[in-house]
Amino acid sequence: MLTRSLQLGSVMAIDQVPAREWDACACPEAGIGPPADPFTTHRFLHALESSGSVGPGTGWAPHHFVLRDAGRIVAVAPVYAKSHSQGEYIFDHAFADAYLRAGGEYYPKLQCAVPFTPATGRRLLARPGFEDDGQRLILDALARAAADNGLSSAHVTFCTPGEAGRGAGAGFLHRITEQFHWHDEGYGDFDGFLGALSSRKRKSIRKERATAQAFGGTIHELTGDALHPEHWDAFWTFYQDTGARKWGRPYLTRAFFDEVQAHMRDDVLLVLAERKGRWVAGALNFIGRDVLFGRYWGCTEDHPCLHFELCYYRAIDYALRNGLGRVEAGAQGAHKLARGYLPRKVHSLHHFPNPGFQRAAAQYLEQERAAMEHEIEVMTDFGPFRRGPGTTEDAP
Repeated sequence: MLTRSLQLGSVMAIDQVPAREWDACACPEAGIGPPADPFTTHRFLHALESSGSVGPGTGWAPHHFVLRDAGRIVAVAPVYAKSHSQGEYIFDHAFADAYLRAGGEYYPKLQCAVPFTPATGRRLLARPGFEDDGQRLILDALARAAADNGLSSAHVTFCTPGEAGRGAGAGFLHRITEQFHWHDEGYGDFDGFLGALSSRKRKSIRKERATAQAFGGTIHELTGDALHPEHWDAFWTFYQDTGARKWGRPYLTRAFFDEVQAHMRDDVLLVLAERKGRWVAGALNFIGRDVLFGRYWGCTEDHPCLHFELCYYRAIDYALRNGLGRVEAGAQGAHKLARGYLPRKVHSLHHFPNPGFQRAAAQYLEQERAAMEHEIEVMTDFGPFRRGPGTTEDAP
């Protein structure tokens, strides 16, 4: 429904858009239940900005796109000017290196994304009835903004397959990477899930769970009003430890978790391990309409298999008990395969105003896509599930 009054602009802070107007585009389904995912909601993006996790000094400068029809907001997109490639999880270091070797400056670039959140979801957000025009105009604006401002590129990461198809039709390059997700195939409960596995994998998971649960303490699943500041104090310690081990500096500030406690505690599941009156490990998940999104893990004591129990098995168990059809366990980690998480395609879009670089990137991505699709097929075949009655792997 193209109207002559559509106008697209940008804002430098999420609070310049009323929460109700933003969410009418980001999660219109929330009027009859929880959003598909909480990550593009106003409250999540506000928590990132108000806590200082993004904004000045972080390399994530908000430039959110807002499309209006006769003054009414009908489409939005979370957009950032980036001065680095950290916290994205769709790694573009090869692009950055090639751009630099070709004599260009790769940063700043334009990124349509949810910071620090490797979870697939809608990125080109529109009210019902404005999806076609909204997505088309946002994609066009991303490409034009990169060209008009002398930026190297514009990217849309962890978008939906539908958005990826629309972007490819608009001249963006479609990239495929992978993550490991668990899907409920009608298992009913955790024992039902185990019954779908090969005998060897089933025994391995039972052994891991028994080992983890013998750590000498209690595991708590906390959400909503069961969450208190003390839980976030503990998790902050875990988060800092994991960040220091992996990348040197955690992306999220302590204030972010205060914002989650104040405004998003119904959106989270925090799984904490308590031993001798102390919190010793934890895993943070966000809850979507049909998906549990695993996000962060950390510990102050090392116990065998506790990581697998808190992050993977408890997530599957919670999903089965609460009618969630999928668990997304975050970025990377082929070790998830043996625990029932199979490789799935992840989609992103990339546009380079320089025609020569666009062509070179297209060739690179074509080869990468073929290799990735082959890898997904091979790894799926190596999954833990039974291959049928009478096979060697299914023998007790």
